[in-house]
Formats: sequence, structure tokens, C-alpha cells
Amino acid sequence: MVASVYCFLVVVLAGAQAFQPDDGDWRVENRQLQQMMMTFAEEMKTLKMKVEGPSGERGERDVAGNGSGGSSVYIRWGRTTCPGDTDASLIYDGIAGGTHFTHSGGGANYVCLPKDPEWGVFTDGNQGTPYMHGAEYQLAYGNSPFQGGALHDHDVPCAVCHVASRGSKLMIPARLSCPSGWTREYKGYLMTEHYSHYRSEFVCMDEDPETRPAGQGNANGALFYPVQAACGSLPCPNYVQGRELTCVVCTK
Repeated sequence: MVASVYCFLVVVLAGAQAFQPDDGDWRVENRQLQQMMMTFAEEMKTLKMKVEGPSGERGERDVAGNGSGGSSVYIRWGRTTCPGDTDASLIYDGIAGGTHFTHSGGGANYVCLPKDPEWGVFTDGNQGTPYMHGAEYQLAYGNSPFQGGALHDHDVPCAVCHVASRGSKLMIPARLSCPSGWTREYKGYLMTEHYSHYRSEFVCMDEDPETRPAGQGNANGALFYPVQAACGSLPCPNYVQGRELTCVVCTK
């Protein structure tokens, strides 16, 4: 609306400038009218700026012509560091935790707890509300896909990683490679709670997991088991009955 009025005034002003009568009085009045129209046009221009606001700066664009890529955050399960070859930086390394495997309530996901908690208002002692437990590897069934030292009953570390240049993240089960154009952050094996326990979530445990210092012992809590393929509604082939599933975490 403001823009339409402004354009109309400009047209009128141009016509007034083109009309130059011979009579001196009319010339004086015409100049006065022109001055009034120019003043009014400036006021309308100022009003237009107040209503519409100044133009914003153009956002940065990447080399492909797309919008800025943004950033993403992911958890690297089983490790205390972020990958050294993907430009990922460590926000913090912590302790894998979750709901006790025998509890039907509580959270249904694993979390990466910081090692230095900060407390607000609290009441010491157990009040029967949900509890947060640490997590352990459970690899006593002879099917550990991990190479290296024994991991069974060891506490699980985790690392929260930040990628500044890639705004999308994706965990792909049953794959070790990322789609074209994506960056592989890390690869490993799919893990979750035992099928006879209460449900949790599927996470990608790093293929070369670490353990927390002095964290060995059958304290239970939240537990991590390797996930195996089960043929039936899951097609075999290409899946294979009882084979441990891989996973990969990708960013773009």
C-alpha cells in the first residue's frame, strides 16, 4: 500500500514539473505545489522504511550455491575422543548412562553424562523416582564383534562431538560406508538392550571401543548388547540369521 502511494506521488510530481503555465502567479503556486509534493514524498519514503524495515544482509552460501551448511552434534559411543580426520571437535567426554535394565519406567534412551555434574535444588536419599544408572558392555555370549581386550562388564565411555561445517547427521544400521557426498564420522556395531529386558534404543558403538578406568565389575545398570539379524520379515538374503549388525555415523 505504501509503495503504491509513493509511486502515485512520483507520477504526479513529474506531471507538475512538466506543466509550466505562462502566468507568473501560476508559476509561483506550481513551485509551491512541487515543494509540497517533494516534502510529502520524502515523508512517505521515511514511513515506508519504518513499516518494511531495512533490508537484511544476504546469507552466506557454500561453493555449491546452497545455503550455509550449518553444524551438527553427535555422540560417539564407546570413545572418549572425536575422530581426528573429520574436523570434529570435542564438546565433552563422559559416561554412558540410562535406565536400569530391570526397570519398566524411566527413559528409553541412552545418554552421555558429563563427569562433573552441577547440582541445583536436591534431596539426598532414594525417593523412588526414576534413576540414572551407568552403562556396561555385555559381551559374555561368545559373539563379541570387537577386537582387542576384554570388554565384558566394563563401564562404557562416550564423547559428544561437534561438526561446524556439516548440518545434517545420520546413523545408518547395517552399513560401514556413507552415501556419496556424506562424510563418515565413525563406524562400528549396532548395540542395545537384551531382547528379554525392557526396551531402549539402538546406538552405534565405535568399532574400537574404550573402557572407563576402574570401571570393571558386574554392577549392571543400563546394558549394551550386540544386535543380531533375525530372518523372517527381515529378508535373508541379503541379511544372515544371527550375524552381528554393523553401523556407521555420517554427516553432510
